[in-house]
Amino acid sequence: MKPLEGLRVLDFAQFLAGPMAALRLADLGAEVIKIERPGVGDLCRGLVIAGQKLGPDSLLFHTINRNKSSVAADLKDTGDLEKLKALIATADVMIHNFRPGVMARIGLDYDAVAALNPGIIYGEVSGYGRQGPWVAKPGQDLLVQALSGMAWLSGDGGDGPVPAGFAVLDITCGNHLVQGILAALLRRGTTGQGALVEVDLLSSAIDMQFELFTSYLNGDGAMPTRSAVSNANATVAAPYGLYACTDGHLALAMAPIDTLARLLDCPAILPFADDAFARRDAIKAILRDHLASESVAHWLARLEPEDIWCAEVLDWPALTATEGFAALDMVQTVDAGEGQSLRTTRCPIRIDGATLTASRAAPALGTQTADYL
Repeated sequence: MKPLEGLRVLDFAQFLAGPMAALRLADLGAEVIKIERPGVGDLCRGLVIAGQKLGPDSLLFHTINRNKSSVAADLKDTGDLEKLKALIATADVMIHNFRPGVMARIGLDYDAVAALNPGIIYGEVSGYGRQGPWVAKPGQDLLVQALSGMAWLSGDGGDGPVPAGFAVLDITCGNHLVQGILAALLRRGTTGQGALVEVDLLSSAIDMQFELFTSYLNGDGAMPTRSAVSNANATVAAPYGLYACTDGHLALAMAPIDTLARLLDCPAILPFADDAFARRDAIKAILRDHLASESVAHWLARLEPEDIWCAEVLDWPALTATEGFAALDMVQTVDAGEGQSLRTTRCPIRIDGATLTASRAAPALGTQTADYL
């Protein structure tokens, strides 16, 4: 039995952050009912990336919405709204990511919903919270990365801002929402009290940077300076970074400079050993040129037996060919019906040693409307 079996979740959200939270609850055993607009559905159905679709919908939609049911209902239609209110009265959790004020105009804000169902856990995702001058800004991953300072932490010192290459904030914010929902459910189990759980992309972005941001708050008010060479963390000393070799790249984490000088036969870095942060660019420049002379395997053979933190830099074809990846059993096959299927990741959590998988693909729009309304 999965931990959240018997829990009913209503997912009013679209795109990634809110549906990501509902997905994780479904992975953990909850019954998740996706509420969508008739004829259109979640706009993510039409958000096609890499040209990939499964049936009429984007592969991305199936990735985020597996193992859910779909109810088509018009929130502006009085009849549909009354039916939804009856469904809300049976739910444990409700999630939405409409902009602040939208649900209040519809009559499904937290106060209205709590009047229908006092014990409900009401999860709300926004871009920038409920107040302030940015409330009306679009809460989109790349835009929040840009506003939050994140993009100035990646790339080398001479580069412009470099964003993460995937929707890192949507995923993180969705996971933050799950944390809040589970905590509120735990409290409800002892007190019977419902809760309003609010998360926003900007707060998640700042929380992700908490180590470096705390240093900024207690420093001189300036952004940390990125390494000019092989930057991987703007506040960590050399050799921390990625280095090109003859046949690939090597990742080096924290390591004593004098030990590296011996193991790599690179005495040129020894004069900088006592100040590996202030002289990190000089050290990294020497290492960059030195490591480029041999293969990744050559350097790993020297470093790994001495417990130096290092690794080969892999792309997905190389990663998925490794025994380490196979041991994780991270890929599952989902049945989409009519002879169609997709391979995707499983929930990364194990419960009592068992992986959490779900074989049912995302639903066609409105498939379960009659069952629930």
